[in-house]
Amino acid sequence: MHLDPDEPAVAAWRRLDHAGLRAELERLLTASGTRLVLVDGRSGAGKTTAAERIARALHAAIVHTDDIAWNHSIFDWDDLLVEHVISPWRAGASFTYTPPGWLSHDRPGAIEVPATRTLVVEGVGACRVSLAERCDLTVWVQSDRTAARESGIGRDISLGRTPEEAREFWDEWMGAEDPFQAASRPWTRARLIVRGTTALPLDPDHLHVADGPLN
Repeated sequence: MHLDPDEPAVAAWRRLDHAGLRAELERLLTASGTRLVLVDGRSGAGKTTAAERIARALHAAIVHTDDIAWNHSIFDWDDLLVEHVISPWRAGASFTYTPPGWLSHDRPGAIEVPATRTLVVEGVGACRVSLAERCDLTVWVQSDRTAARESGIGRDISLGRTPEEAREFWDEWMGAEDPFQAASRPWTRARLIVRGTTALPLDPDHLHVADGPLN
C-alpha cells in the first residue's frame, strides 16, 4: 500500500460484519455518558463511508467537518467545532448551527444535531491533538494514496468538474493537506484503524479493522 513515508502499514486486518463492528466499538468506548468518535483520514480515503457505518452501528449522529470548513478555512475550524457543536451536544440538547461560511455566502440550511448519546465527527484533521484530547474514540482510515487520488478525482468529476479541473483541484488541496497530516500524524493517536480506499473492491457488508495506534 502506498502510504505517507512516516505512516506504518497495518500488518493484518480483521473483517467485521455489522454486529462485529458494533461489538468492537462498544469494547473501545466508555460504558456510560456521552461518546464522541472522531474519524480521520486522507482525502479520498473512504472516511465518509467508514463514519456512516460506525454511526449506524452505534445509532449515532454524524457531523462532517467539510460543512464546518466550507468557505471558512481549510483546517482552522476546530475552535468552531468545539464551541458550536461538541459543547452543545455534550450538554444534551438538540440544536442547529450555521457556520460562518454559510452565513457569508448565503448557503441555505444549517447543521442539525439531535440529542443523542453518541456523535461521530468525520473529516481531514478530525483527530488533531486539540480534538483528540476531547473525544472517547479516535479512528484513522488508512488508504492507498494512489487509489485515494483516483477516488477523489472521480468524485469531483461526478460533482461537475472537468477531469482537468478535478486533477488541478486535487493537487492544490493535497499541497495543503499533505504537510498538515505529516505534522499532525493522527495515526499515532488512533485506537482503531479502518481499511479505506485500496486497489481492492469495497466490501459493502463488512469493514476491515486493526488495533491502533500506528507508531
